[in-house]
Amino acid sequence: MTIPAAARPWTRDTTMNTEASPSPATPSAPVAPAYRGAGLDLRDLTLAYGEVDVVRSISLRVEPGTTTCVIGPSGSGKSTLLRGINRLHEPKSGDVLLDGASTLGQHPDQLRRKIGMVFQHFNLFPDHSALENVALSPWKVKRLSKKEAIDLARARLDEVGLRDRADHRPKDLSGGQQQRVAIARALAMEPQVMLFDEATSALDPELVNGVLNLMASLSRRGMTMVVVTHEMGFARRAANQVVFMDEGQVVETGTPEDIFDRPRSARLQRFLSEVL
Repeated sequence: MTIPAAARPWTRDTTMNTEASPSPATPSAPVAPAYRGAGLDLRDLTLAYGEVDVVRSISLRVEPGTTTCVIGPSGSGKSTLLRGINRLHEPKSGDVLLDGASTLGQHPDQLRRKIGMVFQHFNLFPDHSALENVALSPWKVKRLSKKEAIDLARARLDEVGLRDRADHRPKDLSGGQQQRVAIARALAMEPQVMLFDEATSALDPELVNGVLNLMASLSRRGMTMVVVTHEMGFARRAANQVVFMDEGQVVETGTPEDIFDRPRSARLQRFLSEVL
């Protein structure tokens, strides 16, 4: 994606000065912040494409500060479920509650300040540095000053281990580094819930663990997370709750031990026999 010069939110030399907040001469390890995650409730949520219901009457509780991993075969509605939570796909019926309040009456842009999302593909602006990619939304959407946005972006890049890559453009970063920039960008909006849609599926195998470890760190620090993943080891290690979906419905929900060690349904047993 190339942004026409006239439409670019800033340029490197004139609109936004990335030297406004220089890195310290002697870098120190950033202190990882704690998060106050919000509770999330789905109530009879149905999502459709045309006349076809692809997510059907899902009710689910995600406790504040916990991680829920959603697993299941391709085409089971997992990604559509995430898109319905933050209104990238408008629900056909049902409700989504954030800390007990319905989100359906909110403007989607306001909602997405509270519910961040990281996709399979990084969707970074190729003609901007990592720092600028992270600072854009706080500056344009949250209306922070340029210096405040840059300072916040530096802090978020520190948090994901990319202090020394702040001035690199996406083409000069590995896939894993680009995904960490995308995570930093979502964190810069200070969300109450983070959604991850197969965040490692586009990465080379040797880059996967770095991103998964970062996600596990966010979980330990209290971020409420809903993670669609095919990484069963991550789901077992990092999740408080695992949800198995098939054909647009929740088949089983339980702890990682319940799902992986004591599956009840024949469908889940068959799925696990194929992926483990």
